[in-house]
Amino acid sequence: GRQRRWTMTERGRHSMQRDARQFTIGPSSLQWHGDHLEIDICEVGMPLPLPVRGKVRVYPSSLSTFSVALDDGARHRWGPLAACARVEVEMRNPSMRWSGHAYLDSNEGDEPISEPFREWDWSRALLSDGSAAVIYDVQQKQGADRLLGLRFTPDGRIEEFAPPPRQALELTGWRIPRRMRSEGNAPVRVIDMLEDTPFYERSVLKSRLFGEEVISVHETLNVPRLVSPVVQRMLPFRMPRWA
Repeated sequence: GRQRRWTMTERGRHSMQRDARQFTIGPSSLQWHGDHLEIDICEVGMPLPLPVRGKVRVYPSSLSTFSVALDDGARHRWGPLAACARVEVEMRNPSMRWSGHAYLDSNEGDEPISEPFREWDWSRALLSDGSAAVIYDVQQKQGADRLLGLRFTPDGRIEEFAPPPRQALELTGWRIPRRMRSEGNAPVRVIDMLEDTPFYERSVLKSRLFGEEVISVHETLNVPRLVSPVVQRMLPFRMPRWA
């Protein structure tokens, strides 16, 4: 909507606590309540110091421990915790609420992402049967490109598929090249731009997959831009680091 607030605060290990059911990060927390994950958000937006307060409840159709390496050295791994889920969002600041389909995943690494990667394009599409189709199109600094195509069904099954050909999209406002894989000759359409930064973009796209027209959440990460001295000096204004 029109009320957009950004928060992505980096915190040290002393501000984090966890047990089998709860994970606390500073004033925010995640807690498992039987059939759903409740995320309590208590943060301050940047660069305008406006409050961001509210709750997000994620109801998974199934849970997964699936994980796959994104690089040849297997030092960076990704996997969905709940690829098919329902979400309820209730925000107090700013005041808004909505519900709908959801997707929850996890990335972990043993080194900075600037070590093995040059760039990647990632997308997650909701299919008509309720499945989630994920494509990871990764370019490494060393070694061949890595391409993942995985379909996650609501009942927990995981199926590999061959992603369709790559299409080039128009450059972002910050002149970042990006790509999307889509079936057929119709061009991929950009429906909405969610984030447009010097090194990262997130958008909503319309394309074709498994013979149907799909709506995808898409992201592009450009690592050379991320590690450039200019961007590194800009990051604290959007991503503050607190102890």
